[in-house]
Amino acid sequence: MDLITIFLLALAFGGGAAAGYFARQAIAKKRAGTIEKNIAGKLAKAKAEAQKVQDEAQAKAQKMLDDSHQEIARRQKEIAKTETLILKRESNLEQKIAAFETEENELREKVQKLKLLKENLEELHRRTMEGLERVAGLTKDEALRELMEVLEKEHARNLLEKTRRLESEGIDGFRQRAREILTQAIQKFALSQAQEITTSVVSLPSDDIKGRIIGKEGRNIRALERLTGVEIIVDETPETVVISGFDPTRRQIAKIALEKLIQDSRIQPARIEETVKIAQEEIAAKIKEAGEQACYDTNVVGLNPRLVQLLGRLKYRTSYGQNALLHSVEVSHLAAAIAAEVGANVKVARKAGLLHDIGKSVDQQIEGTHVEIGVKILEKFNVEPEVVVAVRSHHEDFPYEGVEGMIVQAADQISGARPGARKDTVENYLKRLGELEGIAKSFEGVEKAWALQAGREIRVFVRPKEIDDWQAQKMAKEIAGRIEEELRYPGEIKVNVIRETRVTEYAR
Repeated sequence: MDLITIFLLALAFGGGAAAGYFARQAIAKKRAGTIEKNIAGKLAKAKAEAQKVQDEAQAKAQKMLDDSHQEIARRQKEIAKTETLILKRESNLEQKIAAFETEENELREKVQKLKLLKENLEELHRRTMEGLERVAGLTKDEALRELMEVLEKEHARNLLEKTRRLESEGIDGFRQRAREILTQAIQKFALSQAQEITTSVVSLPSDDIKGRIIGKEGRNIRALERLTGVEIIVDETPETVVISGFDPTRRQIAKIALEKLIQDSRIQPARIEETVKIAQEEIAAKIKEAGEQACYDTNVVGLNPRLVQLLGRLKYRTSYGQNALLHSVEVSHLAAAIAAEVGANVKVARKAGLLHDIGKSVDQQIEGTHVEIGVKILEKFNVEPEVVVAVRSHHEDFPYEGVEGMIVQAADQISGARPGARKDTVENYLKRLGELEGIAKSFEGVEKAWALQAGREIRVFVRPKEIDDWQAQKMAKEIAGRIEEELRYPGEIKVNVIRETRVTEYAR
């Protein structure tokens, strides 16, 4: 019984072991099939992706190849076009060279013909003279000498009287001629400065630089005009550029900047802006230095630095060609000397003489006469009242309030009226005054008109029976308008229309 049980158990155990083995083998095969299937799927997917990448790479390569072909074709067309243009230009150049050679040959032939013609004319002239000498039996010099001897014998007395008269008239003529030469020399160096008041001239090394000053489509000259506030005139005048502007300081800045650009030869907008800034700094330094030097020369101390700066601006201001700063220094010395002689206040006269034309430093920017502007400036900088009073009356615009004002006026007239101080020809001066008076006299009801103060004032006297007060006021405005339209003048012109009634009676 136990053996059967053991046998059955052994048989059952063996059968279970065999069943487990085969079951394990089946499970292992099933798992192996699943792994192979997964590997095959991944391999297929990898191949598909590789094919896709390959196709995309081939497409990109083909596109790049097509683009390269198109670029090569485009460049070949450009090269062909350039070659055609070069060939055309070479052909034109060869034609021009051929034409120049033809003209040169023709010119040489003409020169040879002219030389031959000249030689023929000289030979003909020589033969003609020889023929005349043969006919007359005398040479040219002998014939001339014989003619003079005959004339001398026939007219000896007349020649003697003529010689004496010529000697007598010659002395007077030489004297008159000497006066004319001196007058012309004086007039030559006293030409009108009306143009130089508003223009400056810059000399150029050559006319070739004018194109660079103008620049492409005028950009250089426009940049320079915009930065300096002047007008640059480039015309056909050889080796010259004219700078036009009403402000002398801006004109001087433009001149310095243009000279630096010409010297540097790099003319373009960015460089122009840099150069103008440099020129402005230089002018500012020169103005300050000039004002300080003027104060030092006249021994005037204690002035406000801004007032000294305004005084230095007079260095670039002229009045009929006379430098305004040098004129102010001269007036200061003259006023001090006169004040010392008459016992007036020398310090006030000296300072008033130096500052009497300070208004001219800004009269281009501010409306009003330079006297009115100058008084406002001096009052603003707290200059002594007695100095302001002396400056205010130096052109008789205001009544005198002290002897120093009279002294400054006298010194101003001495400095401006001395020979050679102001360059304005008598001819132009009289013409300007005549035109000024002519405008005033052209109005109905005007009895007479006088131009005063070198043309700075016109006094018009009207007939009181024909012109009333309202008409006189209207006439003053109309005369001022006509003067502004028809005449050119520096500064301002005061128009005074005077209407006065005089009643005369006699007691008998």
